[in-house]
Amino acid sequence: MSKYRHSCLIRGDGGRAIRGILDRIGDKWTLLVVATLDGERMRFTELQQRIPGISQRMLTRTVRHLERDGLVSRTVFPEVPPRVEYELTARGRTLIEPAVKLAEWAVDNNPGIELSQTTYDSEHPKAEHPKA
Repeated sequence: MSKYRHSCLIRGDGGRAIRGILDRIGDKWTLLVVATLDGERMRFTELQQRIPGISQRMLTRTVRHLERDGLVSRTVFPEVPPRVEYELTARGRTLIEPAVKLAEWAVDNNPGIELSQTTYDSEHPKAEHPKA
């Protein structure tokens, strides 16, 4: 039995629930959008300008998924042209703390992981290595 009280929750449905959430928040852009909206309400164009490299299509897709999941709200103002603003919902704000902890873990552990990868690759030169 695992020493972690909640590990059974991970295995409970064969991992389906956690895989679904991790697929959503673990993509290339979701956490960047969430972090950018932390404490702010902003228009689409401003959001896109603050996230270097994200295309209009990917930002549209990402905010739609986040809105569908209840993590971001979209407010349309009846103006000409229409003004649309996005902000985190209460549920979306709960993602900030674990996301920051994961980011801190990644920064703290990345040098050691890269060293392990280099060591492994040199010891297994013919093995197929996943791309980083």
